[in-house]
Amino acid sequence: MGRAIFISYRRDDSEGEAGRLFDDLVGSFGDDSVFMDVSDIDPGVDFRRAIDENVSSCGVLLAIIGPAWNSIRNQAGSRRLDDPNDFVRLEVASALLRNIAVIPVLVHDAKMPRPEDLPDNLKELAFRNSVEITHARWNSDVQLLTQALGRYVSPTAATDTQPVHAAVGVQLPPPAARAEQPPSARPSSVPLMVGVIGAVVVALGIVGYLVFHHPANPLVGTWTCLTPMQGNGLDRLQIEPGGGDAVSIHAWGNCGAAQCDWGLQTAAFDGSQAQATWQFGGSGSAAQRTAVVSIRPNSGQLSVTVNNTFADHPANQRQLTFVPAK
Repeated sequence: MGRAIFISYRRDDSEGEAGRLFDDLVGSFGDDSVFMDVSDIDPGVDFRRAIDENVSSCGVLLAIIGPAWNSIRNQAGSRRLDDPNDFVRLEVASALLRNIAVIPVLVHDAKMPRPEDLPDNLKELAFRNSVEITHARWNSDVQLLTQALGRYVSPTAATDTQPVHAAVGVQLPPPAARAEQPPSARPSSVPLMVGVIGAVVVALGIVGYLVFHHPANPLVGTWTCLTPMQGNGLDRLQIEPGGGDAVSIHAWGNCGAAQCDWGLQTAAFDGSQAQATWQFGGSGSAAQRTAVVSIRPNSGQLSVTVNNTFADHPANQRQLTFVPAK
């Protein structure tokens, strides 16, 4: 069986994080289960075919996305992602075409690229659920990712002795050599040691849960309007974590046959509601409009209120229900 985890990354954007993640995943799944680079493609081999073959043998592709992932340019000044022969584009497009699971992994506070910022064969990437790995929570973030990857790949060899990255130094006792011991009347200390180790493991688990467990934000996801309404209404929402209690809200309005891109706003979520404001038209313009959008979770759906005020006619309000996008 070929390598089951393919790590796609840009050297100028996330080489350090990709290498560190590679080490951790090799420690969990074994060297034969993780593939990161195309440096071993033999001279004279069509690199497009080689990439496609490597991707086709994996069960999941991790797209490491840093802040400059989709904006880095080549020496000619053109965006690399617009080059059909760009390695990263070839890797991700090959996985999407083959319906291989693609997981965007965000590093350095990067945001998910928007569909309109991607080439046609990568637009589907914008709708894949992403995970975030931060320096401060690296161990816990990677642990959660490793658990999710278990459905795609099984360890190929015992890896208990593989090095892993840790924020706190951990030392395990070396294996004890077996030797014949003379009979002793003293009671064995093994049960006591097992009890102490078990208590330490339980305590560490409780501390880890309290430190790293954060309930999922019910607003996060891509949502579509269950009752689309023309005339200052909303049609689609893409909501992502924005750091702390904040969320990033990308909104599209209903403009008849097409969607109107309202753009991106950041809002604080107090546990029951997030509210953001969009401005349309120039200041003092007769067409000036202010839309205040309030979003509340409601049993797996979103209740959305749009309050519109205008410079040239009375205000109105839209009550909408959003459901997860299919």
